[in-house]
Order: sequence, then C-alpha cells, then structure tokens
Amino acid sequence: PTPTPTPTPKKLNLNKMTLDQLTYIVNGCAMKVHNTLGNGFQEVIYQRCLAIELRKAGLKFKREFEQVILYEGRDVGTRRADFVIEDKIIVEIKAVINLENVHLAQAKNYVVAYDFPIGLLINFGATSLQFKKIFNAKYNNQLPHAPRPQPHSPSNP
Repeated sequence: PTPTPTPTPKKLNLNKMTLDQLTYIVNGCAMKVHNTLGNGFQEVIYQRCLAIELRKAGLKFKREFEQVILYEGRDVGTRRADFVIEDKIIVEIKAVINLENVHLAQAKNYVVAYDFPIGLLINFGATSLQFKKIFNAKYNNQLPHAPRPQPHSPSNP
C-alpha cells in the first residue's frame, strides 16, 4: 500500500494579516483542539495539540519561548510564553476549571513584559473553551478598533 502523504500546511499571506485575523485563526485552532479532546487533560497535552493545529493552519510560532523580565532595566528572571505566534501575538494556555482574575493579570503582565500589542489567554479546562484577548495599553492608539455602535434614540433609529 502507498503511504498517505502528510497534508501540506495552508499558505497564508501572513505579512498582510491583521492581528484580528491572526487571533481568529488561533481561536479556530483552539476550538478544534477543544472540540476534539474536550476538557480534563493536562495543559501540556493541549499545548502539543494546539501546536499541531497551528502548523496545519500555516502559522509560524515558537513554543516555550523564554523572555528576560526586566525591572528598572535589571534582569530579574525569565518567563516562558506558551506560544509566540508570527512574532506578533503571545498566547498563554491554561487547563483550569474556570479562569480567574489572577490568570488575566498574569497574561497581561506577559503581554507587557514581551512588549506585544495583543496576547491571548486560552483555557481548555472548562466545559466550553474560554478565550480572552489581552491588550497592551502601550499600543492602544495603534490598534484598529471596530466602530462602536451608536445608541438608538427617536432621532437615530
């Protein structure tokens, strides 16, 4: 029998992709993993499966990417991000029953420490996938924002 060829990753024009488009693709990859495995596995299992899906989607990424943490210009240690995708987005994975404020604060600190405009916090441990987008305040004026809906009034139906 002839071996089945490995599918070639999709070719995406990543240079022209917006951060929203990248986060949409990452979210889709995470949803595929969660729909396939469900909840209840260790974080490392979800991390490995997400790496498979990111590769299939044609995204470039680094796993367990180590970053020096500076305090007032001094090296005070390192932190490993679960994923850095396309050198544009940091992704932190959790496998807990429910995300708590401490997880959000931790993800926000990583986005700032790595100096990325956006980070994603993805929790595979809940019954439904939890997906949070974290913004670095330093980049607030540079990130595109969706138009805000205007309130309805009799003069503005």
